[in-house]
Amino acid sequence: MARSNLRRVCALSALSSLLLLVLVGCDRNQGQNTLSASGEPDGAVLGLANTAGANTLLLDDSAGEDWPAFGRTYGEQHFSPLTQISDGNIDELGLAWYLDLGPGNPVTGPLAVDGVLYFASGYSVVHAVDPRSGKLLWQYDPRVTEVAGKRLRMGWGIRGIAYWNGKIYTGTHDGRLLALDARSGELVWSVMTLEEGGDDLFISGPPRVFDGKVIIGNGGADQASVRGFVTTYDAESGEQLWRFYTVPGNPEDGFENPAMAMAAETWHGEWWRYGGGGTVWNAMTYDADADAILLGVGNGSPWNHRIRSAGKGDNLFLASIVALDAKTGAYRWHYQVNPGETWDYNASMDMQLAELEIDGQLRKVVMTAPKNGFFYVIDRTNGKLISAEPFAKVTWASKIDLASGRPVEDPAARYPDGSTFVLWPSPLGAHSWLPMAFHPGTGLVYIPTIETATAYSDAAIDTDNWQRTPGNAVDGGTSPDFVVEDAGPLNGTSSLLAWDPVAQQKVWQVANPGPWNGGALATAGNLVFQGQIDNSFNAYAADSGRRLWRYDTAAAVLAPPITYAVDGIQYVTVLTGMGTSAAAFGPLLPVAIDYRSEAKRVLTFALNGGASLPAAATAERAPVADPTFVAAAEENVNGLLIYAQRCAICHGVELVAAGQAPDLRTSAAIVTAPSFAAIVRAGALTSRGMPGFAELTDQELADLREYIRAAAAVWRAELSGE
Repeated sequence: MARSNLRRVCALSALSSLLLLVLVGCDRNQGQNTLSASGEPDGAVLGLANTAGANTLLLDDSAGEDWPAFGRTYGEQHFSPLTQISDGNIDELGLAWYLDLGPGNPVTGPLAVDGVLYFASGYSVVHAVDPRSGKLLWQYDPRVTEVAGKRLRMGWGIRGIAYWNGKIYTGTHDGRLLALDARSGELVWSVMTLEEGGDDLFISGPPRVFDGKVIIGNGGADQASVRGFVTTYDAESGEQLWRFYTVPGNPEDGFENPAMAMAAETWHGEWWRYGGGGTVWNAMTYDADADAILLGVGNGSPWNHRIRSAGKGDNLFLASIVALDAKTGAYRWHYQVNPGETWDYNASMDMQLAELEIDGQLRKVVMTAPKNGFFYVIDRTNGKLISAEPFAKVTWASKIDLASGRPVEDPAARYPDGSTFVLWPSPLGAHSWLPMAFHPGTGLVYIPTIETATAYSDAAIDTDNWQRTPGNAVDGGTSPDFVVEDAGPLNGTSSLLAWDPVAQQKVWQVANPGPWNGGALATAGNLVFQGQIDNSFNAYAADSGRRLWRYDTAAAVLAPPITYAVDGIQYVTVLTGMGTSAAAFGPLLPVAIDYRSEAKRVLTFALNGGASLPAAATAERAPVADPTFVAAAEENVNGLLIYAQRCAICHGVELVAAGQAPDLRTSAAIVTAPSFAAIVRAGALTSRGMPGFAELTDQELADLREYIRAAAAVWRAELSGE
């Protein structure tokens, strides 16, 4: 593929780290529960806590035997007080057992409660496993592929699950929130969380539970005209308690509350025609001290501020932390990291609670490292900014003004008058959704940091008459170029960064391969665990950053690890395999990842663990033989556009797949037109997560097939030395 042609359609080809979107529903009775071969699990294995106990488990000072929430506790610190595994004996850590998983997204955060390990993979297929042996206790499949329809085109599955009072909660890609009995895996209740007709929303983030309630958000703002909101339900019954919208709707319809009326004053033009965005697709944190739920609000829809809001106004509550009364959903305060955001800079990264001594005073704070490259420390009692400093390379702003709390922007960063601006960080963000960890002992935050650039311009965009690109495209109303040849390594870099949130400065930093790395876990044993895309799972000294241990996982490790204790033994568990938006960026990765051979597994470690992984599968990646193909004189640009709009999200930019779906250049299905049509248009592989695109005409289907076959032919020629 000609790189110059790709650049012309980069905005259409799902090149953001937020490629995670869609929705629809089904009823309470849909789903499948499968027990292990031994039948009903032993009730003694699954001791269930009462409501008071469930709340105690989630407090930041809980003992640590359990890991009952995405970040372990309400404070989302991704920290464990367990010390059996420490920097003094980490060399004795070994694999206790592994469990192979089926196809689909394996980048999810597990839970461990009362001696049972829980996790989801693929499209919210929830598993319960005995962590002592790796034995499957039960499995629940919500059958998402049977009901999601077009929503399968956006996103790849769930990032995490939740626990409360004997129930496991998961969102589903099609928009349901499910409560499962933790003992048996039976469905307790199911509710559709999305509004009727909201076909462009979906769920990919973990729900959160607090004080007998469960809250869920959604995604979709990158690809559709959606209006973000969160909904809170009674954790026992599934009854809806309250809903909060993050951006205002059409003023003619009235505003739901005073907060929406206030927010509307910061919008201009007919913003509601574009939805506005502001989806809460990932981060939510419960402040038990204040009985407040904090929302990490997403970017605008579309990204381009000139289209979305006539280039005017702050556009509340985009790219903001919003605090709500946990009982009523009433607005309390907000802090906006990017007023009038226009670069896909959302505030959806994890938000961690802590008490820090600042200027001799103990302050209750919320800390976050959002996409825009600044690390924020905010007073969580009132939303006032305490400090903010860049933790990665930043070109869009020189600083955050502490008096006003607003960024001091470079005016050129908004790419005015058709100009081009090289933006650091790129829309991938200086920190993506993969969580950081806070260690109360060292006082440091450990951030999976990304360093990439993007050149922004809207010179080729008719901002006065812009319309969304059809299909599956991420279209922000701009033309971002992710290949900035004079901005350093073309594939970008990443690192694990230890950051002092009080001094606002780097303490140590470890380089990681490529532009993507895994979530972090810190422990009181002076350890930080993190996976990488080079098939390694690593432990570092929390105080110095010295690597103390490495395990060859035979697959990329992006998922956030957890640690917990059962029968006096501390375990560490992590899932392996490529997933979520990173899989779209095959050309940027320093390693080749094959969908068919990559090992998607659960790995659990303990001291003196003696298990071992089987030899890594070897599958030679090579273009399919296609003897009847005759290359056209020119590249099929229409086929390229169709691929960018509908296929690149899963099958990879420039047709270089990275583990989420097959590399189409290797597929026998492209050789014959009937096979290609059966899969792409008729949806023959829907059950495996491949949606059908029934709207494609015969000519469009032919153009798409021609484009893929031509790319395979170029690859064959390269391999043969022609």
